[in-house]
Amino acid sequence: MAKKFSELRKRMDPERRARNAEKTSALIAAIDLAELRGVRNLTQEELADRLQISQSNVSRLEHRDDILVSTLRQVVEAMGGELKVEAVFPDGGVRLSRYEKTPA
Repeated sequence: MAKKFSELRKRMDPERRARNAEKTSALIAAIDLAELRGVRNLTQEELADRLQISQSNVSRLEHRDDILVSTLRQVVEAMGGELKVEAVFPDGGVRLSRYEKTPA
């Protein structure tokens, strides 16, 4: 009988779970905005409509090496997601929730 992955994960030793989480984070961190848009099955035109900007501005955003957190949050939210910001250190990490929410 097949087992649920969540059950297998519970039986893994903590060190292995940490290694798996680190590898997953590295894979997730390797994706850029254009790839993310593609994974979400959106064209630049569709994303532009959601953001109320031009398609050429979406292209510019996708090719930037540096982007404001507020702009990144808007793009992620326009794709239907929620931005999570975390600082990761060798001894642990901390969420920077102040930068995750749209200012009131």
